[in-house]
Amino acid sequence: MRVIGAGTRPDRVDTELDTFWTVPNLITVLRFLGVPLFVWFTVHEEYGPAFMTLVAVGCTDWVDGYLARRLGQVSRVGKWLDPVADRLALIIVATTFVVQGIAPSWLVLAIVIPDAVLILNALLLFRGSPNLPVSTIGKIRTALLLLGAPLLLLELVPGFGYGWLSAAGTGLLLLGCVGHILAAAGYLRASWLKHGRERTAAGNG
Repeated sequence: MRVIGAGTRPDRVDTELDTFWTVPNLITVLRFLGVPLFVWFTVHEEYGPAFMTLVAVGCTDWVDGYLARRLGQVSRVGKWLDPVADRLALIIVATTFVVQGIAPSWLVLAIVIPDAVLILNALLLFRGSPNLPVSTIGKIRTALLLLGAPLLLLELVPGFGYGWLSAAGTGLLLLGCVGHILAAAGYLRASWLKHGRERTAAGNG
């Protein structure tokens, strides 16, 4: 079963839609609206509902991409909205975990610092988004982080206080953070290469 790129139909060449109003984009918005709900549950130590909310947020991250490809609803808005929603969600979830003492502080640092470098780089080189495609390692990174975080919450749910859940969750988060740093390095390199090509093309023109 194909996981990365699931929903792709080789018999059809999709064109990018100009509208915001697509099923995948609406799911992306609903996914992000679930983040403050997760924060509320976690702050009030309602770990069961927080776990379920975070699982739903993680699942819809895969669903919207699948539907975009399956239904032929890949849109220009969706191509930037989905990664922006993912980044903001990861930062908010990680910060909540650290503030509540559920995860160590390196979780936030490993996510925020690379993102800050990428944002600054994009503003300096492109005065905005470089519009780079999401890399495979970036997709794997997101999956690891979205798998590891719920496991840490699950250990706090009454009846699930198993030590291996915390160990597994921390291990997945650590791998996800390493992947995040590697993905950021890849995007940084790709942005410089793209900037160089654009400067060369402008010079030749």
